[in-house]
Amino acid sequence: MAKFNSLLSRLACVHASQSSLGRLAIPIASFSSPSTHPHKSKLYTRTFTSSPIASMPPKKPPVTEAKARLGRPKNNLEIGIVGLPNVGKSSFFNTLSKTDLGKAANFPYATIDPEEARIPVPDARFLWLCDLYKPASRVPAFLTCVDIAGLTAGASTGAGLGNAFLSHVRAVDGIFQVVRAFDDSEVIHVEGDVNPIRDMEIISTELRLKDIEWVEKKLETMKKGKPLTNTSLADKAKKEEIATTEKVLKLLSEQNKDVRKGNWTNKEIDHVNEMMLLTAKPVTYLVNLSEKDYIRKGNKWLAKIKAWIDENNPGDPLIPFSVALEERLMSLDDDAARAAEEKSIGATSNLGKITTAGYASLDLIRYFTCGPDEVRAWTIRKGTKAPQAAGVIHSDFEKKFVCGEIMTYNDLKEHGSEAAVKAAGKYRQQGKPYEMQDGDIAYWKSGA
Repeated sequence: MAKFNSLLSRLACVHASQSSLGRLAIPIASFSSPSTHPHKSKLYTRTFTSSPIASMPPKKPPVTEAKARLGRPKNNLEIGIVGLPNVGKSSFFNTLSKTDLGKAANFPYATIDPEEARIPVPDARFLWLCDLYKPASRVPAFLTCVDIAGLTAGASTGAGLGNAFLSHVRAVDGIFQVVRAFDDSEVIHVEGDVNPIRDMEIISTELRLKDIEWVEKKLETMKKGKPLTNTSLADKAKKEEIATTEKVLKLLSEQNKDVRKGNWTNKEIDHVNEMMLLTAKPVTYLVNLSEKDYIRKGNKWLAKIKAWIDENNPGDPLIPFSVALEERLMSLDDDAARAAEEKSIGATSNLGKITTAGYASLDLIRYFTCGPDEVRAWTIRKGTKAPQAAGVIHSDFEKKFVCGEIMTYNDLKEHGSEAAVKAAGKYRQQGKPYEMQDGDIAYWKSGA
């Protein structure tokens, strides 16, 4: 009898495990000793449900790898002022920095050694936060600008102290290229006459030729030594680096394109960044007009300059301005006098727009820390995670990072106070994976 019960149980289990049978009603007899409990012999129906086949979990969407950036991976970046001699570079630097550090003169190479200044980045959000918190200390974001001596045709081969000046360009992270589009018989032009298209071609050619020289030397060095194999990981890595370097050389010498306009994978960008190439740097074109042309918003060269940029370096920003007007506005006594003059002539200074464009060209953003002691803007690169953003203040904040208490500037402005932001549920705690957004207001928590 026990054997029979065991057989029925096993049969039930076998049938229940077959999903194709669905729900099975299997009669199972329950037996006891017939001599002692004959009246309890009974037929029970026990329902077995076949176990459904476990469905596969949904596939996770492919993780999109963050696009790597050309340039040095740091927050303290610099932008250099580049152009031919006597196009207004040093005068522009002086008005931008409100100093007389730049050696402005009516002859080439008045500037030899580069000058550097930190320029406050205009930001209405920062001013609003200062009005709200009324802090004892106010520290805006800054853009570091470097005045670099004029480049001439042949600079890539050393003409006109070209090698030294190009090394100064190599040391910065972005370029303000000043282009002269004003006529003035009293200001000589190193090429004899005013022609912005020719001038831009000269700068573009010299930067590209210097890059070609550096890349060819690097490629020659890399190919020296024993033949590379396909079995060694080090050899495979070196082959990839050589392939990237050859791709760079082809882009520069055959396609006549700047490195920043190439299509690069993240791994290739790592190799390109090691070369610190001149044409990999972002460029903002600043067209220096006469005061008259700037005020009337018209110049015979502007459309041609825009067409040249669209054809050769599409996407690069162009900003017209007038050094002559900026110098005159700066000479006025105070902000009220400057505002009155701007209103009377129907034109405003473009220095703020230029500074903001240079800051953005370097992929820089800022977040704020706010309180009665200080309102401060902290400069970071786009894509920076919360721990690294905290580390800009102090390295211990990154090493011992716990979390960040974050609210957006827009939420604070909408609700009017931190308490109101919290009540609206817009005050958030963010951990290590959080990517900082431009305009975040942060309070960091770190371990002891």
